[in-house]
Order: sequence, then C-alpha cells, then structure tokens
Amino acid sequence: MFDGYDSCSEDTSSSSSSDESEEEVAPLPSSLPIIKNNGQVYTYPDGKSGMATCEMCGMVGVRDAFYSKTKRFCSVSCSRSYSSNSKKASILARLQVAGKPPTKKAKVLQKQPLVAKLAAYAQYQATLQNQAKTKAAVPVEGFSWGNYINSNSFTAAPVTCFKHAPMGTCWGDIAEGVRVEVPNTDCSLPTKVFWIAGIVKLAGYNALLRYEGFENDSSLDFWCNICGSDIHPVGWCATSGKPLVPPRSIQHKYTNWKAFLVKRLTGAKTLPPDFSQKVSESMQYPFKTSMRVEVVDKTHLCRTRVAVVDSVVGGRLRLVYEESEDKTDDFWCHMYSPLIHHIGWSRSIGHRFKRSDITKKQDGHFDAPPHLFTKVKEVDAAGEWFKEGMKLEAIDPLNLSAICVATIRKVLADGYLMIGIDGSEAADGSDWFCYHATSPSIFPVGFCEINMIELTPPRGYAKLPFKWFDYLRETDSIAAPVKLFNKEVPNHGFHVGMKLEAVDLMEPRLVCVATVTRIIHRLLRIHFDGWEDEYDQWVDCESPDLYPVGWCQLTGYQLQPPAPQSSRDSQSSSSKQKKKAKSQQYKGHKKMTSLQLKEELLDGEEYSFLQGTSDQESNGSASYYIKQEP
Repeated sequence: MFDGYDSCSEDTSSSSSSDESEEEVAPLPSSLPIIKNNGQVYTYPDGKSGMATCEMCGMVGVRDAFYSKTKRFCSVSCSRSYSSNSKKASILARLQVAGKPPTKKAKVLQKQPLVAKLAAYAQYQATLQNQAKTKAAVPVEGFSWGNYINSNSFTAAPVTCFKHAPMGTCWGDIAEGVRVEVPNTDCSLPTKVFWIAGIVKLAGYNALLRYEGFENDSSLDFWCNICGSDIHPVGWCATSGKPLVPPRSIQHKYTNWKAFLVKRLTGAKTLPPDFSQKVSESMQYPFKTSMRVEVVDKTHLCRTRVAVVDSVVGGRLRLVYEESEDKTDDFWCHMYSPLIHHIGWSRSIGHRFKRSDITKKQDGHFDAPPHLFTKVKEVDAAGEWFKEGMKLEAIDPLNLSAICVATIRKVLADGYLMIGIDGSEAADGSDWFCYHATSPSIFPVGFCEINMIELTPPRGYAKLPFKWFDYLRETDSIAAPVKLFNKEVPNHGFHVGMKLEAVDLMEPRLVCVATVTRIIHRLLRIHFDGWEDEYDQWVDCESPDLYPVGWCQLTGYQLQPPAPQSSRDSQSSSSKQKKKAKSQQYKGHKKMTSLQLKEELLDGEEYSFLQGTSDQESNGSASYYIKQEP
C-alpha cells in the first residue's frame, strides 16, 4: 500500500501496462524485497476506511496524509499538476480512457540499470554477512531516558502538560498505536531507507517504536524523539521519493509486503502531514541576543537590574548583567519567567531598581519590546485589597522546599507585592521579594494546615507547634483575606510519580531528571532523582521551568542525570556545603547578616512533609482554604 519512492532512481519512462513489459526488468532477489513506486501506479478500490487514491499519480495512501481538504491528491505538486494539465494527462484518466478499470499491473517501469545495481549490492552484502558477524553498536555513554524508564517501569508526564514547551498546545492525538515512517537500521543497503513503525510507549517527546511486521517481538524496539527530523507521517516516503524497505530480520516473513501494509495500516492513525512544520514553528522564539531586559538581582532579591540576552536555548535565556565586563555574571530563566520584565517596568510599579554604571546602551543592544513578556492577570485593587503588615504563607525563594510564615511589606502598583519571610528579614528590606497578587506561590493563612504540609515557622519562634491563631494575636496582625488569593486550578494533567525534566531553581542553569512526588491542587512537589528530599522544590503546575521528557535532547540543552550512587552515599556529609553553594546563586559573595542567618537556618534544620491522604490530585477547581477566623 505505502509504496516508497526509490531516492536513487533515474528518470523513468512510460510503457504499456503489459505482462511482456514487466519481464524486461530483472527481478530482485528475495533477499531484497524493496517496495518501489517511482512512477508506478498501484490502484485499489476507494472507499476503504482511512485510504485515498491520488487523482494525479494514482498513489494509494492514508487519507489523513493526503493534501487539501478534499484529499484528492497526495502532494502539492500533484495538485498543481492536475490543475495545470488536462485530465488526459493524469495517469488515472489514461487508464479510464481504455475502458478498463485500473489494475495492479498498470505500471511505469523503472530503468533496468538501477535495479540491477541494487540486486548486485544485496548479493554482495549477503556474502559479507556469511563471512563475519556484524559488530554490535557501541552504546553512547551517558544518561538514557529510554533505559531509565524501561528498567523502572516509569511513567512520564505527557507533552500536553507543558503549554509553554514546543508542541505543548498542538500535540494532538499522538499516542500509542500511531504509525510513523522512520529510518530502517536493520538494512544492508548503501542508501538511507525507511520502514513503518508503531508507537509502543510514549514518554514525553520520546517514543518506543517497533517496526511493522515484528508483532510481539521487541528485540529491535528502539527509543527516539518523536519531534526529530527522521520521524515522518505515513505516506512521506511516497511523496518524497524515499524507499520503504522491510527490516532484514523479517524480510522473508511475508511474500507480499504491499498487501501486508494495506491490511495493517487501513484505518490506522499517523502524524499530521504538517507535523514537522509545527515542530519547527513551535521552536521559534521571539527573544533575540542583545535584547535588554530587567531581571531580578540574584544578590539582592528586592531589586532588579538591567541584563542583556546572551543566548536563547529552547526558550531559556542566558542573561548577562549589563555591568559584567567579562560576561560571567549571568542569570538563567525562561522567557515566560515572572522574574524578567521590559525596560522601565520597575519604575512603573515602584519596584527597587539598581541603576547601571553604564550611561548609554552599548552598540547593538536594544530594549526588548514589552509585548514579548508574560502578561499578568489584571486585578481590582480599588476595593478590599492587600495591605502592609498582613500575614500569609509563601514559598521561600531562597529555600524552595519550604512554605513559610510571611508578611506583606509593601504594596506596589499593578497588583505586585513585596513580601518578607518572618524571623529572617533584613532591617533594610534587602531580602524582600516580589510576587504578584495572582501568584501561585503565595497562600492564605491555614493553607499548609489543611493540606498537611509542614509550615516553616519564623526563625526563633519558641511556641511550638506553631498555631496561626496564637501568632496573629501575639503579633497584633491580621491575615490577608482568602478571597484575594488565586484559587484557579487548571486541568494540568500531572499525577504523582510522573517523570519530567525540571530546572533546579537554586541553580537555574541546570535542568535535571525529576519526579512529581506530591500534588496539592495546582502546586507540585518536584523531587530531583538521586538527591535527598531536602532539595525538593515546590513549583506551580504551569511553571515555565518544567519540561517534558526529551526536551533537552530536542533543544540541545544539557540534561543533568540522576546523582550516581557515590554522590548519594556522600550526601549526608556534604549536605551543608551543597546548600551553601546552591544559595550563592542568589546571595552572591556579599556579606549580608540577614542572609547569613537564613543560610544558617537552612543548614541547621531539615524540613519533612507529612504524607497523608490530603494530597489533592484533582485537576478541577476546589476550595482548599480553611476558615481564617478563630
């Protein structure tokens, strides 16, 4: 059915569809069952589920892979040729003029020399195989998602969970059972040939494929990135002039491979014809090198600085602070990160900003257009709104494994808030951090209690266990109203145990192998495989710092594999050093008493989270806040 074109074929010439003309071509040996259709017409009755016949060249294929809404042509070229020529120029028309229905034997034969060469080469390869065994391919050193998932029976989060990632919004119905055309690695031909394979298992962008004809035999199953350049929809070979060749291991299994494919692929699903184009378009990023932005100052979270885009990898930006002469003072984040803004943002909302010593823009640098940045949800601060001194719970940006008692220290414009962690704040507010009122990283009083998360009390607070009612009374403060917080819970699709690739936000240049270990509505607990739980991080389900399995391979970003056994054995002794090293990404080398105190807090205490039945895996909206009033 899917008659691959021979990419090495010479010009073809027409001849009558007679049995005598067929005999002019020396038959290929049985060891080389190539299914060819360069200029040949194989027609089948239309009307079969999922099949169509090109009205120009007569090729039969999957209807979904055909061009135009009417599915009358297999490619753009056939559609244009049909429009520019008369109907008599069409092969189907010529066959119908004779008054006979189309038959399998109606062919435009290939020239003999090429076929003879292929047959001779096949015999040569067969001789070599009898003389010596082919050496097994040397496995590439390093981490393999396929082996990792197969050996542990893991499940990966689907691509549709990551709207910001390539193909995240147009993944479609790609699932197990979908057929694709892929390179045939079990072949002795000198040119690159293809065969059809089905998806056995999906893990993010990665798919475990099995060649058609192997049935339940998994000996030649292989993993590949479904968005790779060598993966094509069924019918691509026919329209691109590429040969379809059955794998050598099973080439004698069937005598009529064409009939086999027709039977197997009728009604089967394949990739959309424009799949590769969509992949390419989804990997075009609006941010360009030399663009200037405002980004959080990693040494003082309370302020922003000007930085310049140095490189863009998969939507992640390497930003170099403008005053860095040697370009080593950098910061990594995604282009949709809430930590970056357009030039002038800080001034417009009243946020602290470090003025640059550079009085004018360097040559070639230009401000990134404001429309490139993520828009926050508009809020109405005219009525009841957040006020300075109100208490809440917030994820500590310097220790993302902890949700802490916090206070609103300043209310900025456009819904932005400056927040401080109780018990470890600097007198000058240099360690305050900015969250928007709709941020999924802030919670009303009581959120941790009802969801069985251990709340980190203020440093030095002696009245334990911590009780909000007592603390509010002792500090003569009030809790921020529950109705002001973001209660929206999207249909995120994550489940506990799913694998993914996640940024270590304490070292944001690193993307690591990770696992979802808890789900509290839209809040995910991310565990970095091979590391202790104390390095876990709370992340929102729509965070641009989470990616599907295979994202690093697709974009060319370096993936950090799970920590080896030697590293796990030494974690207990090196815990303090690693925490200090990770916190330096934000703290820098300046001596700040309040941040040193925070660092001591991180070194001296281990935070564990209660594992109870309150873990919410529901993807719908829910009321998950307890009543504030005592």
